[in-house]
Amino acid sequence: MFDQIGGLPVHVLVLHAAVVFVPLLALGAVVYAILPRWRPRIGWAVVLLAIVAPVLTFVTRESGLKLYDRVLARGTSATGRQILANHMNYGTMTMWFTIALGVVTLVASVLTLRRFANPLPWVVDLGLRAIMIVLAAISGYYVYRTGDTGAHAVWGTY
Repeated sequence: MFDQIGGLPVHVLVLHAAVVFVPLLALGAVVYAILPRWRPRIGWAVVLLAIVAPVLTFVTRESGLKLYDRVLARGTSATGRQILANHMNYGTMTMWFTIALGVVTLVASVLTLRRFANPLPWVVDLGLRAIMIVLAAISGYYVYRTGDTGAHAVWGTY
């Protein structure tokens, strides 16, 4: 399922979507956290991104594991395996932090939609905002590092 589509590695087909949607989720989460007056306007987009971005990172990671197995079967030097291992470690961290950001963003969205009937305590609201901002920064960092190490692995620019 995660190996190939039409002879092309799935990883190559989906990774660019993750590279776009994870930063969009991070940006949307930060805006949602720091500008409460924009929440009604961007809430639907943030909810969609909170679902789509983690799914994309999962598919990208799983397809990357399949591609890794395929590359190793062809024979790879020890240096090449180390470069790919670094890339895979960053990809795994990207997936987990993006999933965490998606979950926290969904929880915050649901709770703030409910907020109009029963306001959240300010401590809970502030805590959710802080967690969203931190997770957005970490997710952005890891998606950058994953992409950078992947590009170096493909183009050999170490």
